[in-house]
Formats: sequence, C-alpha cells, structure tokens
Amino acid sequence: MTEHFRDYPFQPVSFTQVRLNDRFWLPRLEINRAVTIPFAFEQCVKNGRLWNFERAASVLRGEKIQDLKPPEFPFDDTDVYKVIEGASYCLAVTYDPELDAYLDLLIDKISAAQEPDGYLYTTRTFNPQSPHPWAGTERWVNERELSHELYNLGHLFEAADAHHRATGKTNLLKIALKSAELLINTFGKGKQSIWPGHQIVEMGLIRLYRITRDHRYLDLARFLIDSRGPDGHKASGSIYNQSHQPVIEQSTAVGHAVRAAYMYSGIADVAAITGENAYLQAIQRIWINTVSCKLYITGGIGSTKQGEAFEDDYVLPNLTAYCETCAAIANVYWNHRMFLMYGDARYIDILERSLYNNVLSGVSLDGKAFFYPNPLESDGTHQRQPWFGCSCCPSNICRFLASVPGYFYATGDQSIYVNLYASNTVTIDGLTLTQKTDYPWDGTIRIEIQTDRPILKKLHLRIPGWAQNQPVPSDLYRFSDSACGDFELLINGQLQPMTLDNGYVLIDRLWNGRQHIELRLPMLPRKVISHPNVAANHNRVAFTRGPLVYCFEAVDNPHVSIRSTTIDSHSSVHDRERPDLLGGIIALEVPSSSPKPLTGIPYYAWANRGQNEMVVWIPAV
Repeated sequence: MTEHFRDYPFQPVSFTQVRLNDRFWLPRLEINRAVTIPFAFEQCVKNGRLWNFERAASVLRGEKIQDLKPPEFPFDDTDVYKVIEGASYCLAVTYDPELDAYLDLLIDKISAAQEPDGYLYTTRTFNPQSPHPWAGTERWVNERELSHELYNLGHLFEAADAHHRATGKTNLLKIALKSAELLINTFGKGKQSIWPGHQIVEMGLIRLYRITRDHRYLDLARFLIDSRGPDGHKASGSIYNQSHQPVIEQSTAVGHAVRAAYMYSGIADVAAITGENAYLQAIQRIWINTVSCKLYITGGIGSTKQGEAFEDDYVLPNLTAYCETCAAIANVYWNHRMFLMYGDARYIDILERSLYNNVLSGVSLDGKAFFYPNPLESDGTHQRQPWFGCSCCPSNICRFLASVPGYFYATGDQSIYVNLYASNTVTIDGLTLTQKTDYPWDGTIRIEIQTDRPILKKLHLRIPGWAQNQPVPSDLYRFSDSACGDFELLINGQLQPMTLDNGYVLIDRLWNGRQHIELRLPMLPRKVISHPNVAANHNRVAFTRGPLVYCFEAVDNPHVSIRSTTIDSHSSVHDRERPDLLGGIIALEVPSSSPKPLTGIPYYAWANRGQNEMVVWIPAV
C-alpha cells in the first residue's frame, strides 16, 4: 500500500520551530489564539454550526428531532473544521489543557454525526428526505455544482492532519480516514467519476497521504484533478469552478477565485509527488496570467462579486473589487507551493504582498470583526462584521494566522532560505538563527547565527522585489520613479559584494561559533502606477512602503473629500511614526490639492474606526 515517497524539493521549516518575538506578528498571533479562535467557537455554537452535528447524531441514534430545517449553507460544517485546525496549530505551539479537552468534545460530536460507512455531511444525515436544496436528492449527485460534500471533507482532512500532528491523538484522524475510505470506494477508475464543485479535497487528500504514505489518497487526488473538463453527455464543465477544460490545457485564471487557487495548490501538491510536468506547466501559465493581468496591488485576486470571480485581463475595479479574504489566503497557499517547487523568490514576493495587505485587512485589529470582500475604495458603506451567514472567511483567518511562522524559512539543496523577516529565533540543521528587526516598519534586519560546531551551509536571504524596484514580478505595476535606494549586506561588520540568484543573496561559508549578518533594505515611501491597460487606475497612483500598501481614510483627512481630491504626482512623500494611531504605525504624509497634506495608513488597518470613505488609488495630476 505504500510507495517510495517524494515531495517538494524545498521544504518549509515548521511553524512550531519559529519563535516570534516581534511587535508586528506576535501580537496578531496572540490575538488570534486568545480572542479570534475562542470567538469563532462561540459563533459556531451561536449560529448552529455545532447544532447541525448534534442533530445528525440524534438521528443516527434513532431519535426523532423536531427541527429539520437545513443549515443556511451546506458547507457550514467546515467552519467547525477550520477553527479546530487553527486551534490545533495553537496547541502545537503552546499546550493548553482546556483547549485540548474542548477539542476532544468537539471531535466526539463530529464522530457521532458520521454515518457508519464514513459519510459525513450533516444536512443530509439529519434530514435525508429534504436536505439543503444545494445537496441534491442523493449523495454526490450535486457535487459537481453546489453540494460541497467533498469540500467539507477536504477541510475535515486538513483539520485532522493538524490535530494529529499537534497532539499525537488519532480521534479526529480516524474520522477523516474513515471518510477517505468511503471516497476511495466510491470514486476512481472503473468507479464513479466526479470533480469537486469546490476544490480543497485535493489538498486534504495529500495531507492524508503524507501521514500514511498510502498511495490511494494520492491516486484519488490525481483522479479528481484529471476528471475536470467536459465528458460528453454527463457534464459539460463550467468556467465558474474551472471544469471547462482539462487542467493541463488551462492557461488563464478564471472563475471563482478561491476555488481556482485551491485547485492550483492541489495540483502543485500532486505534481510535487508525482513529477507530473504537464501539471506544473499549466499552473505556471496560469500564475503568469494572474500576476501579469489579474492581481491587485494588495495581493488580492477575484475582481467581481458576480461569482466571486476573476474578470478578464486588466479588469481590476477598485470600488467594486471583491478580493475575498479566503482568496488572498488561497493565493498565499498557491504561491508558497510554487516557491517550494522552484526556490524562486518571486513567489514569496506575491505571498508577502497578499499576506501583509489583503489577508490582514480581513480581520480587525481587535480580532473580533471580519471582511469578506476587501475593496480598494469605499464610499463609506463598508464595515467589518462579527460573523456572516457564509462565514468561510472568519474561520479561514483562524487557521491561517496560527500557521504564519511556517512561511518564514525553508530548506533544500543543503541550504537555508530566509523568506520573511520579523524578530524570531529558529534552529535549523544545527544552526540557530536569531533575527532582530522592526520589519515591516524598518528595513534593517540583523541575524545572529550561532552553532556549537563547524557547519558548512548555504544561507539564502531574500531581497524583496520592492527593494529591487519591482512592486510585483511583472509589468502590471511599476514605481513611478527609480529612486528605490540601495540594499546592503554586512557580515561581521564587513560590507559584502552581492550577486542575486532567483531573488536571493547567497552566503556560502563554514559557520562556527557566533557570527552576525546585517541586511539593509531601503524602506522608502514609493508611488506606484498601473499598466496602461488597467482602465480603473488611469491617472491614479497608489503608495507603498516596503511590503505595505497604503490607503487614505476620511477619518484621517476630514479637510477634504477623500475620493475626489487630487495629488501632485511629482510631489515628495514623507513617512512619520505614529505610535498613537492604530496600534502603532508609520503613516504617510502626501501633499494634495488642499492646504493640508493627506494622511495615509497601511491598508490592512482601514475600517477599524467605523465606517468612512477610503481610497487606495488616488487621482494624480
């Protein structure tokens, strides 16, 4: 049942090994652990997510229940799975016996709702005669459209993997494996053909494969990917869920953005293990199309509310931009996998842009309110909500933020890759690296490397694209001037010559005792302009500083109409530390057509002081 195991040539260093002690990420992760995850569990109770499992368990025990009303959405089960995943990541870092016990109680409820053959889909179990309208009259008949049966299980598999790795327990893993066995018995060559209407089960199956090394999970993930595309009279396929063509023939990012990026991530996982080059060629083509034509400056993807989808090339509206929080998280997943495949910093450039802007915009500073879409302009009607009927984004934030330290480092080819910067300590292959920096506010990164024995090791330090005068790795956006400043590298106080390879500066040496590296990145305010084909941004500029995109809110600029004021495109921009504002930020001061300069704040922090107008791309003359 097992086979020789292969995987990505570059491997992430586990988030459990990276100990953050910075003022940017550590407080956010702590808020996620202490506030957002408990709050999300409360909302799962309050909004009936757990009750759905309890109703299913009652029916399986032969009890009659009075309320057979279906949940608002058939994928409501996944909110519980995702918050369990996030809580498991927190347990892996800091053990909490109360949280551990609570998860066991939740897992008992999930187990009781699972049918004897492994089927787990509460809306059908507690009311098989009339489940949710999207579910269909029988198992799987609507899976290609909207039932989300496989989507639910994908999130279950990911939660089970996280819980097992965090606790060593198998109670949730056994539930997942039982459901996976049902899928193996149901789908595959010579069995039923299917494609997931909402992708993620592919990634979940690969996580089970990595635990068990059972090739059947890999084979099923590959089968589900290969099933996409028209198959005669049975199904014609849909752009909406990327089933309009076989995946190896696809070249552009289309349809529902979350579905798409989850699928591209799953394809990358399968390709890493199987070596299927046609998969890699397809997602590389799609990546180029996305980064060149369909990416917002905030790292968001998915331009339109209609289908929560990609639009045509260069159609990137601001006021109606969708940029779903889940899509930004999926964009991080996809780009991280592309890096793990190729070891190229341009994928981390996109990951970082999504992470610091669109992802963080999705949750309030206090951790209790969320954005579903993240527009780049607001007429004052946008505000975060504590929960949604479709609450995929809040629960996704819970699981994602808890895993952020896992994106900082990677290993491969006798090398250590430093991808993201924040004060932290990590030990990798006998080397202890201690970063000291105030990134993203400051561009100086000091790294102390200590070892108790001589170790020959290559160290790759990422030089972000924005520090090389390139906002994104395409011509979709560019800085309006070339004065980006220089980056410098010092080793033990000595300035070093640098040659970049795939966006990294390589330090190849024998490490012994304690040595010091200092990387200096030019953290300057910059003006960004768009490709001329982006009609929405004609004669407009945006502002960035390091990895952060800035916006302008009415609350900071009461002296002007923020959406109609203009700036001088040639005027100087100044940054100013504001420890009193939004938890401590560096703000921008931008001369405008009014007597007073405009105040810009990081995009991630907007809408934390009530509803008011906001703009990222501001008219320039």
